[in-house]
Amino acid sequence: MSVSDLLNTAAAVWNNPDFIESDPISVPHRFTRLQDREIMGFWAATLAWGQRKTIINSALRLSELMDHAPYDFVLNHEESDRARFSDFKHRTFQYTDTLWFLHWLQEYYRQEQSLETAFFRHMSPGDVTVENALSGFHDRFFDHPYAPARTRKHVATPARGSTCKRLNMFLRWMVRKDDRGVDFGIWNRIRPSQLLIPLDVHVDRVARRLGLLSRPQTDWLAVLELTENLRKFDPGDPARYDFALFGMGVSS
Repeated sequence: MSVSDLLNTAAAVWNNPDFIESDPISVPHRFTRLQDREIMGFWAATLAWGQRKTIINSALRLSELMDHAPYDFVLNHEESDRARFSDFKHRTFQYTDTLWFLHWLQEYYRQEQSLETAFFRHMSPGDVTVENALSGFHDRFFDHPYAPARTRKHVATPARGSTCKRLNMFLRWMVRKDDRGVDFGIWNRIRPSQLLIPLDVHVDRVARRLGLLSRPQTDWLAVLELTENLRKFDPGDPARYDFALFGMGVSS
């Protein structure tokens, strides 16, 4: 079987609603409102390192603390309401980080209707990928004299050479459009063809085994190399193969 056939077969298997329950994407799937899905998707993706069950439980705890109405809470809560998050933590994501996320999201949604704008405004018409969107989002997220330095490790940027795995995963959730029922496809200005592969240890291992990744380091340039190679199989939707690479990685 060719690499292309293998990837297409595996993608069809794993791009399946049956796997939603055990994946962090299950958290935004609990909501129907665009902004609720954005907020919980962004937060679930941000927390997505470690065991998936723990990630899901942490994200659901955040939802509970926001009265299971994230957009309403973000938009309307008072500063005193943030005290309820004082005991929340997920690995190195702690109270200081939560406070900044709440502050930033409230300021943002009081001006904008969708989080897509925070990414898309940094893109140019000729952009092949979302690289500028990721860099620009990071810079805007911390463009405040009181932005905590420690929180920067939770929002990646290509400028630091990071794979930006969690942000690329979040963008995949929001942008990709198909009839499989997993990704939401609720953003329209960023194109699926511009998405980049969320590169983690599972994807990295399988990609190298299949000859799709040769760069020694697992970094931003590796993301670009892998996505470019996958674009040869599907120029309009290279991130579709995230299902294949991740699925083969976790099942092997």
